[in-house]
Amino acid sequence: MKWFPVLLMVSGVAQMHMQVQAQTQTQMQTQTLIAPQATTPASNDRVRLDDLKGLLIDKTEVTIAQFARYVKATGVQTRAEKEGGGFEYVAGWQRRAGWTWQRPDGVPPSSLDLPAVHLTFAEAQAYCQWAQGRLPTASEWQRAAFTELRRDPPAPWVRGKTYAWHTGDSPQGANTSDPDPWPRAAPVTQTKAGVNGLHDMGANVWEWASDARGDERRTMGGSWWYPAYQMKADVEAWKPADFYAVYIGFRCVYEK
Repeated sequence: MKWFPVLLMVSGVAQMHMQVQAQTQTQMQTQTLIAPQATTPASNDRVRLDDLKGLLIDKTEVTIAQFARYVKATGVQTRAEKEGGGFEYVAGWQRRAGWTWQRPDGVPPSSLDLPAVHLTFAEAQAYCQWAQGRLPTASEWQRAAFTELRRDPPAPWVRGKTYAWHTGDSPQGANTSDPDPWPRAAPVTQTKAGVNGLHDMGANVWEWASDARGDERRTMGGSWWYPAYQMKADVEAWKPADFYAVYIGFRCVYEK
């Protein structure tokens, strides 16, 4: 059974309030990942949003395999690696030793096509800049998630139509806490392709957006911890920009 933290409703807006306890840093040994059979290309497929000034957006959340190429090219080490592991919510936020983007749940991943998580806003932003893109604004993300923006979308999608769910007229096919094939995060492209041909614009993992509110940044779409309602367009969630957890990933957008 999937469990999820309580959201406090303030003026009709869902906000997650998190306090992260600093813990003693531990030295993490770099692990070499052996890839299972690959199911995604060397770089994310991108979708052109013709009715959003031709903006390109990653078809999926950035994967472990893709983030590994970035790490190999740059030598970057994430905060979760340096500070002893990322966070999971179990009766409060708890640090999990060894949980990093390489091993989201502390064990070798079943697929390198799982979303890369345990990454701060700045770490996600740096990846997108390396890939010659950026993180989307909340407005860009919302339009891509719910409104069909392709010039010639395949049936049953209708250009210009805004859907109730990122999966279309129902939430079926998304990875939520409701009954589905995935007990935790799902490899990208295993869930139903939705509006604009995008996967996991709702559920699976939260996604960083560039909107700021003090030291917080918007996160979009909910995650596998939550029921389907958390994917709705009117849900607003913010998290500390320096936070990293098993539930938070990202995707990038590109101007060219």
